[in-house]
Amino acid sequence: MARSTLHSVDVQFGDCDPAGIVFFPNFSRWMDAASLSFFMQCGVPPWRELVKTRGIVGTPLLEINTRFINAVTYGQTILITTRIEEWRNKVFVQSHRVTRSSAAGEQLICEGRETRAFVKRDEADPDRLRAIPVPEDIRLMCS
Repeated sequence: MARSTLHSVDVQFGDCDPAGIVFFPNFSRWMDAASLSFFMQCGVPPWRELVKTRGIVGTPLLEINTRFINAVTYGQTILITTRIEEWRNKVFVQSHRVTRSSAAGEQLICEGRETRAFVKRDEADPDRLRAIPVPEDIRLMCS
């Protein structure tokens, strides 16, 4: 089974719309934070260190899909379970399962899938980023 990590979020009043429901883009923000947390929990150095030592800028988002099931409001805590669903040559698919605890047990809030790539700056044009093959050592740390 693929390695998974947990990332907890305390939902704040400012995360919600006027109806008191979490404004949907916040889930993307939290899944992005869970993505970075996944790599750090697997022992991968922060991107600011990898850019200095290996030129790896990070893992920008190429595609995202989110399916919403239940609403969340402020004062609640959600838990994001993250794992790598698939490793490809230059990209990987990361999945996120967002839940909260309730009296009835674990309640699914939403599920997200992200396609990301490891990137470096283009040597000929430093304003551009170029996907690189997934570093084998990082793949092994995160599997």
